[in-house]
This record gives sequence, structure tokens and C-alpha cells, in this order.
Amino acid sequence: MHNILIIGGGAAGMMAAIFAARTGGNVTLLERNEKLGKKVYITGKGRCNVTNDCTLDEFMREVPRNPRFLYSALSYFGPQSMMELLEDGGCPVVVQRGRRVFPATEKASDVTRTLEKLMRESGVRIVYGARVKEIRTEDGAVTGVELLDGRVLDGDRVIIATGGLSCPLTGSTGDGYRMAEACGHTVTPRSAVLSAIETVETWPGELMGLSLRNVTLTMKKGKKTLYSELGEMLFTHFGVSGPLVLTASCHLPDHLADASVTLNLKPGLTREQLDARLQRDFDDNSRKMLRSVLPGLLPARLAELFPALCGVDGDKVCAQITREEREMIADKVQNLPLTLKKLAPIEEAIVTRGGVSVKEIDPSTMESKLVQGLYFAGEVIDVDAHTGGYNLQIAWATGALAGTCAAEEPLF
Repeated sequence: MHNILIIGGGAAGMMAAIFAARTGGNVTLLERNEKLGKKVYITGKGRCNVTNDCTLDEFMREVPRNPRFLYSALSYFGPQSMMELLEDGGCPVVVQRGRRVFPATEKASDVTRTLEKLMRESGVRIVYGARVKEIRTEDGAVTGVELLDGRVLDGDRVIIATGGLSCPLTGSTGDGYRMAEACGHTVTPRSAVLSAIETVETWPGELMGLSLRNVTLTMKKGKKTLYSELGEMLFTHFGVSGPLVLTASCHLPDHLADASVTLNLKPGLTREQLDARLQRDFDDNSRKMLRSVLPGLLPARLAELFPALCGVDGDKVCAQITREEREMIADKVQNLPLTLKKLAPIEEAIVTRGGVSVKEIDPSTMESKLVQGLYFAGEVIDVDAHTGGYNLQIAWATGALAGTCAAEEPLF
């Protein structure tokens, strides 16, 4: 029987513990906080978007960063397996818009409570307030860990499931990267992803809190389209956020200045249809000022600012709007530019991009290619995905595979 030490009691760590114990391992889960799954509690705005009810091929298309590395893990424990595990554990789930899966109660605490119950039923020992100082190795194999308080725990298998750098108040402060590097692993540069973006333009700040639905955000680098999708976005005090922006952040070029972003506020209309709509609105309201007519086309707060964004006098009556000015308005409605300045701080991002290089991890087991008995699971690995339950499923899947393989691999 393997003595398995799991560092981190988040999504990946809890799943690794369940599967390692079920496979016959003697499992100890080391959690630095006073409770498990602190980041799980805040996912899906506290509702916990546990996974996405999609096929493997559909899932892979939602992973812009190292998708092929995840094939074995997702094949072993996919979204439907996660749904079944929760259901069998007494936590019913529901599938909502976008195939996003939530606990039926819409309480993240029920997910964590269920996983904790499954761990205890499987015989997992949970140690709270345990922060690991270093992983101990001898002759290229792990022998255990040393805690910050000086305690040494023996183990012939160690699973690092410490998360990334986002949401540090949940305990994700980058400890796993440091441990991996100390064991000889390469850690790729870390940055924010699924992140709000600050813009050079200040006008979005005047629209803080305004949400736009059914708009298209397109991001290009030169002539190459990096991302283009219909959905919902939100203006903030510093720029833009919301589902479209968060997903777009997964596709940013290395230098934000290389990205050009435009918004199509009326993607359901052709340019000809939009021009006809404007002509009709202006003819029907010929004596009214432009700024008082645009709310028929755009949200009121945006309509108030829009003439200035188009370079047209908002106090001008519609009968005096020239064809050129009408074309300028139509162009901005369907090609409103935004200049990206910088991502929100990594601490405020949903997910961390970068991490332990996938080139140094066996994708079929999650074991290190450099250190025998060392495994990785979850956000500490250099993989990330779009919003919609995909990142949590990556944590569940890599945790399940790492736990299983750590317990069943033969002793040498």
C-alpha cells in the first residue's frame, strides 16, 4: 500500500484523495486553510459551476492552452462521470444555459460537503493548517514532505494540487510552483486569464455596471482573427468584463498592444438593415435631437455617450443629420473599437495561465517525468480553459487520474 500525501484541499486535491483512497492508498490530505475547497465556494458566484455537460471533443475545443495533454484525464473522468459522482454522493445536479452544470441547490457548499463526505467514507485523513515547506526526495524519488512547523511526514507518493496565483485569499499563493521548481521542474510564466481587461479609453468607466447582451466581440492580431463570439459583456470602472471578455482573455497575444478589439452592438442586422433602421428612426423623429432618439437603438446610458464616440453632435436634430454622419453612426454601432491596456491583476483573475510544464508530466498518469512518485493535478499545471465549468472539470479529471495512478503504480 502506498503512503500518499496530497498537498492542497481544493477541487483537484479533494478528487485526488477520493480516487487514491478508493484505489487502495493510505491517503493524507494536507490543507493549509481551516476548511476545504475555499476556491470552490466562490465559483459560479457561489453557485459552483461544477462542470459542463458536453462531449470530449466539444470540451477540447474549449481548452486553448495545451488541450492534448488533457485527453487521457478527461477520457478517464469526464463531465458525465463528475455529475454521476455527485449524484451518487447525495448532491443532485442540474444542467442550465450553456450546458453549465450546478448543484440542484445552487450552493457551492453542498459540493464541498459531498466531496468531504466521500473522502471520509474512503478513509482519507485530513490535516488542516498544514502548510508544506518542501518536498523531500532521495535518489530521484519522493520520500515525504516537511511542513513549515518542522514536522516531517513520510510518503512514497506526493500529489501537488495547490492551485495557481488567482484568488490568493483562498490559499492559492503559488506554493506549488516553488515546490515544483525545487524538484527540478520548469514552471512557465504566469499571468491572469479569464480576467477583466483595463482599456485605454475612459468612457467605459462612465458606463460602469452596464451589461450588454447579444453583442459580438471580435479580437484580431493584424488580419488574423484570434476570437469572435456572440454573448454578454459588462462595463467596469476601469474597462470591460463579463463572459465575452473573460473568454477573450484566453486568446490574447503575448503583447496586448498587438490586439485590436471591436464590438458589434447589433450583430443581428446587416449593414444595409442597420442603415435603413437609422433612416427610419431619423425620419420618424426629424425634429428631435439625436441623443434623444438613439435610446431606441441602444441602452440609454450608452446612447447618451454614443454621439461623441461617433464624432457627431448629439444636440443636432435628426433632420439635419447628413448621410456621412449616419454612416459614421452605423459604423460605430457595428465596429466600436476598444484599445486594451492591461489585464486586471492576477489576484483578481478567475484562473492562472502558466504553471508546471506539461512536457515534464506524463499525461497518462499525471506523474512527473523527473521525480519518481511526484504527481500534479489542477491549476498548478500549465493548462487553462474557457469559462463555463471547464476549468473545474480539468481539476476534477487531473485529480482523479493522479489519485488513481499514484495508488496503483507498483512499488519499485
